This record gives sequence, structure tokens and C-alpha cells, in this order.
Amino acid sequence: MYELDKPIYFYLLLLIPVMWGLFAYALAYRKKRQEAFASSKLLMTLAPYRSTTALVWKYILYSLSIICITLALVNPRIGTKIEKVKMQGSDVVFALDISLSMKAEDVTPNRLSKAKQIISRTVDALGGDRIGIVVYAGSAYPLLPITSDYSAAKMFLGTAEPGMVSSQGTSLGEAIVMGQKYFDDPTVKNKLLVIISDGEDHDEDLDAKSIASAAHDAGIKIYTIGVGTTSGGPIPFRGLDGLISSYKKDSQGEVVVTKAQPDVLSSIAQSAGGEYIDGTSTQKVVDKITDILGKGEKNEYGMTEIVEYKDRYQWFAGAALLFMIADILMGYRRNRWMSRYNLFGEERPEDED
Repeated sequence: MYELDKPIYFYLLLLIPVMWGLFAYALAYRKKRQEAFASSKLLMTLAPYRSTTALVWKYILYSLSIICITLALVNPRIGTKIEKVKMQGSDVVFALDISLSMKAEDVTPNRLSKAKQIISRTVDALGGDRIGIVVYAGSAYPLLPITSDYSAAKMFLGTAEPGMVSSQGTSLGEAIVMGQKYFDDPTVKNKLLVIISDGEDHDEDLDAKSIASAAHDAGIKIYTIGVGTTSGGPIPFRGLDGLISSYKKDSQGEVVVTKAQPDVLSSIAQSAGGEYIDGTSTQKVVDKITDILGKGEKNEYGMTEIVEYKDRYQWFAGAALLFMIADILMGYRRNRWMSRYNLFGEERPEDED
């Protein structure tokens, strides 16, 4: 069992064909200039200790050094043993607002992309916790069931767009009701529902605060994250070329300006024993959520096997050092002591008639 710590460094191997290409060009150019300068017999007399074969070996040592340095930077890690450990963590469900108002660009690049970034960065920071994702606009739908597969979570998150929900508008009450269904197991502790939205709520039939209070009674804490600005912005429609073709307009033909409503999100969080978090700084949100999860009571999800890996970059770093020392000892211009042994088999002036 092994893994590569930083495989991106394999690109350094591209230096080898570049180096050999330049070497071949330099040899051809040198030969051409030498032929124009003097005969091969005269050149051997003038430069008896210059060896093309030695130069080739020098570049072979360069190549081997680059390979070993690259492997040292990649850092192959070899598994030494397998241990069984208990899986512990919390269950957290993200309710992501994908209504059209989330396409407003009063935050960069837009509210929805910002919300996705917050969830994705939070997932990267988790360890042992299980997550689920709900998407909602005028109605709510489960996007991802509770899972510990973070790769799948990020893949499904990337597909969340306003077109997934047929009924537009925004119903925070629907999001809470759907999120609550994820926590139907009474043995689960520390149940967290995290709503990420601009705070708009167009559903007059469902009182989000009352539903949040009922969820709290069921043992669910709700934290809300606000994205967008209170000054707001229009909702653009972009073509396939990425350029804005028009803006969303109301029934009177006026451009709609959507404004974030942090007060709505704050009141919902307070009704469910949670807290409102300003989503302006992604890192601050991630730190806050991971801190909340870290302090909460943990659930036990059974046993899992983990592999203990050890770094092996030292082997390759040592080999690279040996190849560089060999290059220094060999030398391009051999001294007279080395020339006695004719290591590279080139012709000597005295061998010619």
C-alpha cells in the first residue's frame, strides 16, 4: 500500500526531455564549428582531455538526479500497518438556497457561488462528521443523503443550480421541514441544520420561525449563514457566452433589486437555539462551524480501518545526492590521473598514425 503526497511535482520530469534536446542541439552546433575550425586530428592534439562520451554520462547523471529529486518532492508514502479506530462525529445538514435571488452579484462572483464555496471549504475542514445537503427555493428537495463521503458531497454540490427547482420564490420553512427529515434517528446526538441564504422568504403559508422553534424542540439546532448585501443588486441573466443579456424584471417592467435580509435569518437561528453567521468571510464561517461541531457531543458510527503511512522521500533525496557527487568526481574535463585509465574509450592522439 502506498500513496503519493504531492504528485503535482511529476511535472518536473518534463525538464529531462528539454535538457536532452538542448544538449543534442549544442553537440551539433559544436561539431559544426569544430569542423570549420580544424581537423579532428588537430582538435585531439589541442584538447586531448575533452570527452563527448564523458559529457553524455554527465547528462545521464543530471537526468537521474532530476528523477530522484522529483520523487523526493512527490514523497511516496508506504503503508506500514492497519489500525481499527472508532468513527465519531456529528451530523450536519446544509440547506442551500438556490432561488433566483442567489444569482445576484452583489458579492463576488455571486451569492450562490459564495454559498457553495462556504460549504465546500467547510467540508474540507471536517473530520469524521457526516453531512447531508438540501436545496430549496419555492420548495425543498434532498440533494444528498447523510453520508461521510466528502468527495460525493462536493460533486453533488457543484450541480446545485436554480433550474433544479421548478417552483421559484424562497421558502425557508420548506427548507427547515426537509432538513428535519434527515434527523429521524432518535439516537443521533448534536443535530445541526445550517441554512445558507440571502434571507428572502416569500412563503406566507409557512412561518419559518415557528417551524424552527419546533425543530429545536426535536433536538435540532439551526445556524443561519447570510450571503449578499443589504444594499442588494439586480439578478442578471447570462447567455452561453457568459455575457449578461438582461435582468430580472417585475410585472411593471422594472428591474428587480434583491436585498439580503440578515434580520430574518437571525430570528430563525435564535428560535432554534442557534446563531446567525455573517457569510462575508468564508474562512471565519468555516472556523465557526468547525468550532461548533468540535464542541458538540459526538455520535459513534462504528469501526473503520486506517492505514499508517511513512514518508520515504529520504531514499530519493539520498540517491540524488549520490548522483551529484558522482558527477563532481567524474568531471567534464578529466585530469591527467583519470586519463590514464581511458574510462570512456575515446581516441588518443598517440593512437593515431
